[in-house]
Amino acid sequence: MSELITLFSVFFKLGLFCFGGGYAMIPLIQDEILKYGWITPSEFYDIIAVTEITPGPIAINAATFVGHRTAGIAGAFCATSGVILPSFILVLIISKFFFKFNENPVKKSIFYCVRPAVMGMIVYAAMSVAQTSVFKSGINAEFFKTLISSPASAVDIKSLIIFIAAFLLLLKTKINPIFILIAMAVVGIFVF
Repeated sequence: MSELITLFSVFFKLGLFCFGGGYAMIPLIQDEILKYGWITPSEFYDIIAVTEITPGPIAINAATFVGHRTAGIAGAFCATSGVILPSFILVLIISKFFFKFNENPVKKSIFYCVRPAVMGMIVYAAMSVAQTSVFKSGINAEFFKTLISSPASAVDIKSLIIFIAAFLLLLKTKINPIFILIAMAVVGIFVF
């Protein structure tokens, strides 16, 4: 029972204080999940990959997966409810006042400050995922020395090529990201 309460409260906190959507939440979700030892860092990045190819927001999918892994169906329900409930309550409250104060300078100032902060969190999440999927070690001073002296020993070349291919396809074409993920998964079967 205490595990269910912990799942609900951790994911409620994440849902309440994580702004900017799923990508911005990734570093915070990672910290909380790893702090409680619910999954390993490697499993966390697998969850991110799986949530990318399944319908629904990353935070909800991650909460459902971790909750189920930790305490079965009841855990999945508690974690998912915890992450959804704060947004539901806040949207109900904000929707009543949002358009009424649309031109309010305080509201505009808040959103001008929150947007760059969210962007920073998204970039951090991308770097965090890159550390385990493209780079062979953490990004630190030693990494840069290795990168300069022996690039092949610092970077997983196959993963880097797949990253660049997916990035360019997203940047240069109008292919749906889901099809790119499926194509890269098929490529991964043959390359790895």
